[in-house]
Amino acid sequence: MSDTESDRTDASEASAERAHSAPHVRTRPADRADLLDVLSIERTSFSDPWPYAAFESVLDAPAFLVAVPTDGSVDGTGEILGYVVGDVMPNHGRDIGHVKDLAVRPDARGEGVGRKLLRDALFGLSLAGAAVVKLEVREGNEVARSLYREEGFEPTRRIPRYYSDGEDALLLVCDLQSR
Repeated sequence: MSDTESDRTDASEASAERAHSAPHVRTRPADRADLLDVLSIERTSFSDPWPYAAFESVLDAPAFLVAVPTDGSVDGTGEILGYVVGDVMPNHGRDIGHVKDLAVRPDARGEGVGRKLLRDALFGLSLAGAAVVKLEVREGNEVARSLYREEGFEPTRRIPRYYSDGEDALLLVCDLQSR
């Protein structure tokens, strides 16, 4: 076997190993039974978490999705790995989607769950009529900013002292029509 074939085999094995270590995840609309799990992830993820009533009030939002592992079950129930909340606001024929909240359980981070949630939310917001989607992110949250950048979001402005601890936010926008 040549060095090139050996390198190719090693690369294929490494790629297969990564594929097996990544969770098989699907998203589905959130329902009332998910709210306690969503709230638990929210409280673990953020210093200023949303209250239960806030999640309850957006249950019918077009992009309130939860991520669950695919386990072959017929009803698709399973533990919640993460969630995203997004809605659409009318805006003179060019409706604006807003990703309001996105979080992944600490033990499921770095495995593509957040990316899956974001992509599925963007698809759902597009179906609901959004032409562009905005979101706010902590200026210091480089992991989230990197994900959003890779998914087509661009910074439009800084919002001083947006968060309760005084940290600035960046307002990011993604034009769904150019994706």
